[in-house]
This record gives sequence, C-alpha cells and structure tokens, in this order.
Amino acid sequence: MSAYSQTRWSLNDLFDSPKAALAAFEQLDALVAEVEARRDALRPDISAEAFLDLLQRLEAIDRLATRIYGYAHLRFAENTQDEEAQNMLGQVRQRMADLQNRLLFFDLWWKGLDDENAARLVAVSGDYRYYLEKMRLYRPHTLSEPEEKVINLKDTTGAMALITLYSAITNRYTFKIEVDGETKELTRGELMVYARHHDADLRVAAYKELYRVYGNDSAILGQIYQNVVRDWYNENVVLRKFSSPIAVRNLANHLPDAVVDTLLDVARENAKVFRRFFRLKARWLGMERLRRYDVYAPVAKSDKTYDFGQAVEMVLAAYRRFNPKMATLAEKILAENHLDSEVRKGKSGGAFCSTIEPDLTPWVLVSYQGRPADAATLAHELGHAVHSLLASHHTAFTQHAILPLAETASTFGEMLLVDMLLEQETDEAVRRDLLFRQVDDNYATIMRQAYFAMFEKQAHDMVQQGASVNALAEAYMENLHDQFGDAVEIGDEFRWEWVSVPHIYHAPFYVYAYAFGQLLVLSLYQRYQEEGEAFIPRYLELLAAGGSKPPMQILQEAGVDVTQAAFWQGGFDLIRRWVEQLEALPMP
Repeated sequence: MSAYSQTRWSLNDLFDSPKAALAAFEQLDALVAEVEARRDALRPDISAEAFLDLLQRLEAIDRLATRIYGYAHLRFAENTQDEEAQNMLGQVRQRMADLQNRLLFFDLWWKGLDDENAARLVAVSGDYRYYLEKMRLYRPHTLSEPEEKVINLKDTTGAMALITLYSAITNRYTFKIEVDGETKELTRGELMVYARHHDADLRVAAYKELYRVYGNDSAILGQIYQNVVRDWYNENVVLRKFSSPIAVRNLANHLPDAVVDTLLDVARENAKVFRRFFRLKARWLGMERLRRYDVYAPVAKSDKTYDFGQAVEMVLAAYRRFNPKMATLAEKILAENHLDSEVRKGKSGGAFCSTIEPDLTPWVLVSYQGRPADAATLAHELGHAVHSLLASHHTAFTQHAILPLAETASTFGEMLLVDMLLEQETDEAVRRDLLFRQVDDNYATIMRQAYFAMFEKQAHDMVQQGASVNALAEAYMENLHDQFGDAVEIGDEFRWEWVSVPHIYHAPFYVYAYAFGQLLVLSLYQRYQEEGEAFIPRYLELLAAGGSKPPMQILQEAGVDVTQAAFWQGGFDLIRRWVEQLEALPMP
C-alpha cells in the first residue's frame, strides 16, 4: 500500500487565509516606504555598503510580494471559476502594479548609471551580479519614469486582464464524448486521454469535440489574441524599439537572435525526420496515411495504468538511481503537501511548478489520471521543483533558471523515468508503446513547439497588417501542412488549434524554449549514457547555477555550443536513430 494519495495542495506555508495574504500588503507597503526614503542616496558615487543594503531591502520586498502574488495565483489555479479567487488575483495585480511603480526609480537609476560606476558596484555585488548585469541589457529599451509607470498601470487592466479573461473563458469549458454508449462530460485534460486511445473513432471524436468547443468561441478568442499581439507590438516595438516581436523574448532569455533563428531553421529542415516516423506509424496502425487524429495513437493496444501512489514511487525510484539527492528533494514537495494532483472541474488546465522564493519548497500542479503520460508529467514537474531546490542557495533574484535552461531538469527527469520503465517492463506491447511514445513526446516538445513559434512570428506580422481571425486560421493551416507535408492528413477543425494554446496568449514566443530545452537534454542525456557516474556532478552543478549566470556561459561551461547548427542537428540525428530502431522492429 503506497503512502501517497491524490490530494489538493495546502497553501498554508504562504498564508492561512486570503485575508492574511491581503493583510500582508501593510508590511509590504512599509518595506517599500523604507526603500523610497533612500532614493536620494542613489548617486553615481554611492558606497558599496549602501548599495548592497538597498539590494537586500529590495530582495526582502520581492520575497514578500511574491508570497502574496503566489498565494493569489495558486488559489486561482485551484479553481479558476471561483469568483472570490478571480477577484483577489485582480486586486493583487493592481496593488502590485502600484508598488512596482513606487520602486521603479531604482531600475531606471541602475539602467542609466554610467558604465564605470556600474562596473564598480557589480564587482562587489556577490550573488546579485547577474541580476544587475541582465537589468542593464534593457538600457536601450527603457523609457522615462512616467512612461514606465503608465505601462505598468496599463498592463493591469490591459494585456493581463485579457489573458485572465482568456483563462476564465477556456477553463470553464466542458466537452462531451460518447464512450461505450455513455455520453461523458469531461474537462479538457480528461478529454485528451482519448487522443492517445487505441480506438481510432474515439481519437477522432475527442479532437472534433475539442475544436468544436474552441471553434464556437473562435471569434472572441481570436480577438483576444489579436489585442494581446497589438499590445505586445505597441509597447515593445513602437515604444521600446525592439527590432522585432520575438527579440523581446530573446532578450528575456538572454539569447542572441541568431541562435534562436538557427534553432528554428534546423527544426524546419528536420521536419522530414518526423514525417518519416509518421509514415512508419501509419504502417504499424494498418493505415495508408496517418491522420492528425492519429499522431499520438498507441501502436499496440495497451491500457496500462498506474495508480497515483505507484506513479510517485516510480518517479522517486528513477530519480534515486540517478542520484539520491534528487529523490530526497522531489519527496519534499509531497511531504509538505505542496502537490495538487486531483482532477477537478474549474482547476487550471495543464501542469506547472511554481517556485515562490528560495526559502519555500515549490508548489506543483498536475491532474493525475493514471496514464503513463501522467506519470511522465509528474516526473517532469517534480524535475522543475528539484531544479529550484538545488538553486535555493541563491538570492530571490538569481534562483530561477533563465527560460532556455528552465526545462533541463524537468525533461531529464522524464527521460530517467522512461528509461527505467523500458528496462523493467516485461510486456512487449507496453515496451513498444513506450518506445513509440518517446518519439511522440519528442515530436510534441520539439517540432510542434518550434512550429508554434514559427506561427507566432507570422501571426504577429499579420495582425499588424490587419489580418482577420479567419486569415490567421488559414495561416495556421498552412503552418500545419508545412510541418506534416504529405505524411499526415489534416482535418479542417485543426484550423482552431492555435486558439487553444495558452502559451501564445500568456507569454508570446515562450514555446521555442521547449524545443531548445529538449534538444539540449538529448545532448546531456547522451553524455550521461556515455560517461556514467562522472557526468552527475557536472549536471547537478549546471542545475545549481539556477539563474546566477548568463545561459550562454552556463552552457559553455558544460561544453555546449548552441551557436552552431551542428549542435541542434545532433539532437535530430539521435531522434532519427530512434526511428531507424523502430523501423527495424518486426511488424505484428
């Protein structure tokens, strides 16, 4: 009998009630006032001692502010239909914007400081160093203090409000599907179980129902997207003078534009690797041509499931055999009741790990339904938590791994679990399903996300040229045809897939980080297989760096050169070898 069962998380380590969280604004306001009183000390010749004292005070503000906001966000994620939670999140965002405006003077002073004095202060800043260096990267894109204040206030009732509205609309959706003569009403997560079902008719029904519901609201969801895109362009390209919409994300990721362009170019060139895989899969499924409904279909009928306790123990075992410390850290999330694994209507879709601040164990949200994919998701999100805990010795400003490296531990954790299952599984049908699923998942994480990013680049340009929602849908269909070629038949309802992708609303161009991270992990995992135990200390050191160094420096120290197309091609070559291994398997 497992010691682990599905539960809703506890937020008591943040605050014991919404009232207590809101009451903490009084303390936060006092901390901000103390920093405001030191504004006059911000002179070019400020002493190192006074500067460090100010940084420490700013960090204390950040930690408390993040606790308050984290509580509001996690409470909303528990039930996005809870009006009190919706109201609290909006209220917290407004008050945070006000406080942020009061502290804006520090950011603007620091970005405007002369290079000589900035170098003098960076040299004595300790673990704050990269935080300060990265802030100065934004010097060319920073506006005046009054303009920055207006943007902060505008975002609260503008783009952020639109994104909250999108979440509230889509998280209330329910989907109906007939299974074994019974009509079921399901959440999106429950519905998409059938996207990987062995019954082809159920796969078709699941996708048709998914995009029927999203398609019914396509006019309003598309309009929300258009306005998010216009806001992004107006602020970042028109006002801040970024060279392009994606350049904003590239700077946030501290990656050269050329590196991201190379990644996307190599991905497009290697679409043929996955087309080859889809043709193979069609043969295994006894089909002349794969349909988009069948992309994640199992090649063998396997209804293998794992109860929640079993899944937890498998993930911990996979982590433990790699390194006991990783398992110990992952177990903290469960021991402290920071995991919400229940399936509930209204609960935020998908899965995530939320790191609030270094002194607190992260919170993890999944909706566990027993599938092998759910166990992999659990391994993934706990990997994020382990990453944060390994970097918890850093400041609140330098704990978080920058986005291109943020998927390293999570994706690596998934691979540890899959490898263990492949070794231990005796049922050949299940093993075959796992092998095919490995390529399926690499498609979903690399190629699908890269093409989402390519669509975003096109869509942002089209919106500025006045494109309608229907024109964006047509462009998305062209994107799918470019991705799949003649290997996969695409139903017309997939024209609305893009309005069902939260990331392109919440964080434009975020998605390419998944492809970046997955290909990086393929390289690292190859090294682990080649080097064995010798690899582990270097890998843990990479994770422990958190966000305390530039990503290009962290990767360079790990011996990875992401500026070269050959690096990205190496990941696709590994996937191609997996496809060749699958092609060599005897057909049933």
